[in-house]
Amino acid sequence: MVGTKSSFLIWDGDCAFCARCVKFIENRITTSAKIVAFQKAELTELGLTEAQCSEALQWVFADGKIRSGSRAVAALLRSGGGAWPVLGVLIDLPIIRLFSSAIYKLIAKNRQHLPGGTAACALDEHK
Repeated sequence: MVGTKSSFLIWDGDCAFCARCVKFIENRITTSAKIVAFQKAELTELGLTEAQCSEALQWVFADGKIRSGSRAVAALLRSGGGAWPVLGVLIDLPIIRLFSSAIYKLIAKNRQHLPGGTAACALDEHK
């Protein structure tokens, strides 16, 4: 997978809320990244663990560098066309990153209660 010199967006395929978000991405953000549910990805090749992927969205750059959570969202947006890269830069600025990270964690912790979320979306606090 990594040898293709592509970036990867790795998400939780068991989460219906995450699936809705991925559908939004696929319909609105033009990116050359490969979007793959972690359950179908070669995690070892990507330098990821199942625990990392079930906890947060992961972005793996073509060079193997990894960003998680809100920083993965920022990397995705930066890879897009149109105005998306500007938003990606903004939410990854050091001061704003404090807020975007907190918002990401709040959403991730409560994703089972959000539109499209199901009990399967709940994060396992004991991992």
